[in-house]
Amino acid sequence: MIRQLTFDLPARTAWRREDFFVSPANAAALAALDDWRHWPGGKMVLTGPKGSGKTHLAKLWAAETGAAVLPATALAGADLPALSAHGAVAVEDAEAVAGDGAGEAAFFHLHNLVTQAGHLLVTAATPPRDWPLALPDLASRLQAAGLARIEAPDDALLSAVLIKLFSDRQIAVPPAVIPYMVARMERSIDAARDLVAALDARALAEGRPITRALAAEVMGG
Repeated sequence: MIRQLTFDLPARTAWRREDFFVSPANAAALAALDDWRHWPGGKMVLTGPKGSGKTHLAKLWAAETGAAVLPATALAGADLPALSAHGAVAVEDAEAVAGDGAGEAAFFHLHNLVTQAGHLLVTAATPPRDWPLALPDLASRLQAAGLARIEAPDDALLSAVLIKLFSDRQIAVPPAVIPYMVARMERSIDAARDLVAALDARALAEGRPITRALAAEVMGG
C-alpha cells in the first residue's frame, strides 16, 4: 500500500494575464484598463469588493506600462518625483488615505505630477465621492477621473477563482468539487480564499485528499 504524503507548501500567487479569468463581472473593467492611453485626464479609478481582482488588474497594467505600484498608506513617506518619473503610477486601496492630512497632501501632489504627461490608476472599494476626503482639491480631481468597476462575482468567476486558488497552493481537485462549493459558499472572493485555506488545512491535518466529501464536512453539509 502506498501512503500519500502531504506537504504544507506556501501558496504561490500568480499574476499573469492568463491567470485572470474574464467574466461578465470584470470584462468592462479589464477593457477600461486595456484602453489606458485614452483615459480622461490620464487617470482611472478602479473599484470593486475586497479580493475581487483589483490588485491583479493593477499588476497587469503596471507590467504593460512600467508603472510604479504602492499602497495609499505609503504616500506620505514616498519619493513623489521618483514615482512620477515612471510615467505611470498605481495607487492601491486609495480610500485608506482619507482623513490623513499628510497622505492626502502627498496624493494631491502625486496626482498633479503624474497626470501632467503620464497616467494614474487608483484602486478602491468605492468611488472617490464616497471617501471622507478632507482636501477638496484632491476630491475634485479624483472625482473627475474615469471610473471602472468590478462587479460581484458570478458563478463562472467564482469557479475560476477557486481553481486558481487551489492551483496557487499546488492542489488538484476532482471536477465535482468546484461546482459543489460554488453552489453553497458565500458569494465573495474573500470567502473563496478562506474556504480554500480551510480545506487545505483540514486535508493536511488529516492526511486526506480534497474531495467533495471533505468539502461537505468543512462547509457544514
